[in-house]
Amino acid sequence: MTDNFLYDNYKEDVFLNVNMSEYTTFKIGGPADYMVFPKDEDQLVNTIIGCKRNNLPYTFIGKGSNVLVSDKGVRGLVINLSDNFNDIYLADKEYDDTVIYAQSGATLSKIAIFAQKKGLSGFEFASGIPGTSGGGILMNAGAYGGELSDVCIKTKYYNVTDNKVDILTKEQHKFEYRYSIFQKTSDLILGTYFQFSKSNNPNDILLKMKELNAKRKEKQPLNYPSAGSAFKRPEGYFAAKLIDECGLKGYRIGNAKVSDKHCGFIINTGNATCEDVISLIEHIKNSVYNKKEILLESEIKIIGDFS
Repeated sequence: MTDNFLYDNYKEDVFLNVNMSEYTTFKIGGPADYMVFPKDEDQLVNTIIGCKRNNLPYTFIGKGSNVLVSDKGVRGLVINLSDNFNDIYLADKEYDDTVIYAQSGATLSKIAIFAQKKGLSGFEFASGIPGTSGGGILMNAGAYGGELSDVCIKTKYYNVTDNKVDILTKEQHKFEYRYSIFQKTSDLILGTYFQFSKSNNPNDILLKMKELNAKRKEKQPLNYPSAGSAFKRPEGYFAAKLIDECGLKGYRIGNAKVSDKHCGFIINTGNATCEDVISLIEHIKNSVYNKKEILLESEIKIIGDFS
């Protein structure tokens, strides 16, 4: 059987028919054939090699915060990096005490807290972004005027084509708004080095984090499942404002709805399907284009079986 290598590597820790709705912030998605939680880089690399040798499709997820999963689920293996792949430490053996290394499964909020406790400033903007380091680098996540590209030094990654671990410099990421070169490759982000600045008062950092998180709570529909901001910001415009001006606040298809609190969010009001969300995304895009002649682009990564 093609899955024997999984049991060789993970023993009893191979999970079958896993409900993906439990592993995404949207709370949507059918079953994954298999799911594993790699404990370290060696196990992760061996898993990828095994999948390639056995023609087993594989998909990576972190916290599932920017993901919409098909109602049919995901065929093959889902490699979940959120549980074990989350080390964060000062990289002072390679750099000075202002550089932090975070594995790709480490949440941005935990990195921000770690930095604050070390008296390091520069990551406050990311403290409330509900995602991981790897996902954040992949899409150059940002908020409140900051982006991960501002603090990234380099990224350690697994080159799937050449079957080796390598380093990508900041320039090689080709960072743009909500974009990095990893969106065009099948390579896997293992961890990233972040450069911060020393602060004389760590409490100021904490106060700034609390201020931004309070602002996020006030303006965003955090009490509903969602994938965060649904659309990229068109140059010179705000997606939420365009959607609101097109009369779409509160518009719904099935149980997927444009948030009344923030029109840039599509929320799951209860048992929404992937099909509901995709239909709503397309309706919003068509409405905005027809009325404003501006084409919105979704930020949400859609994965799974659509056959």
